[in-house]
Amino acid sequence: MALVVQKYGGSSVSDVEAIRRVARRVVATRKAGNTVVVVVSAMGDTTDDLLDMAGAISAKPPAREMDILLSAGERISMALLAMAIGELGVPARAYTGAQAGVLTDSKYGRASIVGVLPERIARAIQMGAVAVVAGFQGINEVEDVTTLGRGGSDTTAVALAAALNADVCEIYTDVDGLFTADPRIVPTARRIEALSSEETLEMAANGAKILHLRAVEYARRFGVPLHVRSSFSDKTGTWIYDGRREGAFIPPLVPGADDDAPSAPTPAPASGAPADASVPPAPAIDAVTGRVVAPDGALPPDGASVGAAHTRAVNARAQARPHPSAQEDHVEAPVISGIAHDRSQDKITLVGVPDVPGAAARIFEIVARADTNIDMIVQDVSAEGTGLTNISFTCPDGDSAAARAALEDAQDELGFKTLHFNPNIGKLSLVGAGMRSHPGVSAKLFGALSEAGINIDMISTSEIRISVVVDDAVLDEAVRAVHSAFGLNAEAAEAVVYGGTGR
Repeated sequence: MALVVQKYGGSSVSDVEAIRRVARRVVATRKAGNTVVVVVSAMGDTTDDLLDMAGAISAKPPAREMDILLSAGERISMALLAMAIGELGVPARAYTGAQAGVLTDSKYGRASIVGVLPERIARAIQMGAVAVVAGFQGINEVEDVTTLGRGGSDTTAVALAAALNADVCEIYTDVDGLFTADPRIVPTARRIEALSSEETLEMAANGAKILHLRAVEYARRFGVPLHVRSSFSDKTGTWIYDGRREGAFIPPLVPGADDDAPSAPTPAPASGAPADASVPPAPAIDAVTGRVVAPDGALPPDGASVGAAHTRAVNARAQARPHPSAQEDHVEAPVISGIAHDRSQDKITLVGVPDVPGAAARIFEIVARADTNIDMIVQDVSAEGTGLTNISFTCPDGDSAAARAALEDAQDELGFKTLHFNPNIGKLSLVGAGMRSHPGVSAKLFGALSEAGINIDMISTSEIRISVVVDDAVLDEAVRAVHSAFGLNAEAAEAVVYGGTGR
């Protein structure tokens, strides 16, 4: 019997009939002999509607109250879905993020998960019920409700899967898996059967909407297999895996805390210590119940030791799982896995920056203090005889206003002449582990864009990715041109978009 965590996005639970359809799928999974935990997003456009209402009342609503408001959407979904499952004869219990043990920091609106203690969830499934959890939310150290930001339900699902040592985390959306490009732009995009977590991280970080970046990072860290599927069909979807076992096996701190993992070798005594020195055992976490395992003589548990013990227990189970071979290890592996695009970024250019040591460091210190994430950076060569240069960078459109204000306030200190702001940009990213060993990828990419008459504004690369910034008006055309140039088109349309968002 497998433990399966299923996450359903907003389009999958958009109305009462959609919730009943999801309930039938959950019950079918349960009747197949599996233990099921479900994470749900808010219904359809509920979150956007709540944002609109808050905006109509206050021009700058308090972040704490906004988190309380926005968490309501997922609570509605979880309660209705639990009722629908119960109507089909299977017991179900609904839980908020706080009740599910999702612990976060206090960064309202964009909180990060710092720990998961799913004791109530474990008890529910041990009693034979389906646990239905509100995604996107948790609780901080002062017991305030917090939200995880857009796509946070993905992260909730993966975090629960890791804490419960689930066999798989299924992400249900409104398309049949991951495709070589967004099927809304490229109707002939091909479905990707399996993708490494490394490639998926690049796709998610560069605009692919199916999975949230933090969810992929969490899944890779804890070895959680992901299966992206459509809630509107029974098609296979896309498997995401970590194809290599990296690092040594880490056993749980207390032998027996994880029966599926091999026992730990006895550590060597510290230098100068007698071989039979008595060392008090450290506390550990039972990764299923979330309880502290503290045998006689254990050190008093604290936040650091509990977190470390929990991580060790989960990693031990994750490392023990069989992993398929990495896609790039296959002789016939494709050079390029897919193309991601992103319209959610703005470009800021500082013109006439003094070309002296420390200038760039000071600029980005100021940007960092404005709590702005930076994506791409380009610095021009200093113009001969002027001692001045231009620095451009891109950042999320939600961060650009704060970055602009901070830089303009510091103009006299930084010494730049003018600041140019461009919100009309689009980023195209070519992703594939195969490009590591195949020359000519860059030439083909730039050639395809040149033939389409598309100008490149900025370029950024990693070992398995090439990203370019182009004018937003030609981004769709650029995606189609590059998709064709690399032979990614399917012979016939494979993608069906059942909803409207791709999440």
